[in-house]
Amino acid sequence: MTYFAGKTLRVLVLTTLSVLFLTAGAFAAEAGLAVDTGVTTGSGLRLRSEPSTEAGIVSTLGKDVTLAILDDSTDGWYQVAYNGKTGYVSAEFLEIHTDGVFESYGRVNASGVNVRATPSTDGEVLASLGTGDVVTATALADGWYSVTCTYGTEGYIRSDFLDLTSSSSSSNGGIVDLAKQYLGTRYRYGGASPSGFDCSGFTMYVYGQFGYSLPHTATGQWQSGMGTRVYSIGELQPGDLVFFNDPARNAGKACSHAGIYVGGGQIIHSSSSRSGGVIYSDLTSGYYNTYFIGGIHM
Repeated sequence: MTYFAGKTLRVLVLTTLSVLFLTAGAFAAEAGLAVDTGVTTGSGLRLRSEPSTEAGIVSTLGKDVTLAILDDSTDGWYQVAYNGKTGYVSAEFLEIHTDGVFESYGRVNASGVNVRATPSTDGEVLASLGTGDVVTATALADGWYSVTCTYGTEGYIRSDFLDLTSSSSSSNGGIVDLAKQYLGTRYRYGGASPSGFDCSGFTMYVYGQFGYSLPHTATGQWQSGMGTRVYSIGELQPGDLVFFNDPARNAGKACSHAGIYVGGGQIIHSSSSRSGGVIYSDLTSGYYNTYFIGGIHM
């Protein structure tokens, strides 16, 4: 083979590989798959709804949090996903995992998600996971996470079916973890966002981050038919919805208030009381014990 023929062949091979990598990246972006991962380098990092410091705040992130990068085409910003939320973070505060290797918990966000032997929909199915199941993710390649399941099975899950998270808890434990992030958020009648919550707006928002669609009323949530009802405080599990009915406040409806059980006889809820907003309250005695009518376990 002549020098020029060899050089031409090498250029052709390199060009072909470049096209393949670019095509894979483009496919991942178009399909909503992660194209990369990165770790936050400072605490109090704001996840914003748009790539602008003027945009609304979706969430606040701590230091050393691993995020899935969905798009890196906006100068100075990354579109990212974390714990079921999507938004933008400044590139200044995110360090990319250039080798694709990291370690983070991942929570499955759909039912019947397959763990495959290879990073392909043609790969052998090793296990099937449900919504809220937690795995350990250790690498990303071509839009697939390399994962280890709690019972030891190792394989691959397509990245759009897995939400990176810092919690090793299943979905209900994750619900409690997320609810706690909003302690101190002000009460706002009709509110259903981190800028202010009413009681059912708070439960609707928190559960919504885990794929549950709840109505924006306490009575509507209690009567939604979702999950399994329990009627004894002793039957409650952390992450369960809890409901109350004060006849003086229910306006003729089945419920007057809703919250989330966190365990240890405590609830977290958005209260309209003088010391209100998102707070903890005791379920074992007093007002909330008196008017407790039941809970829902998802």
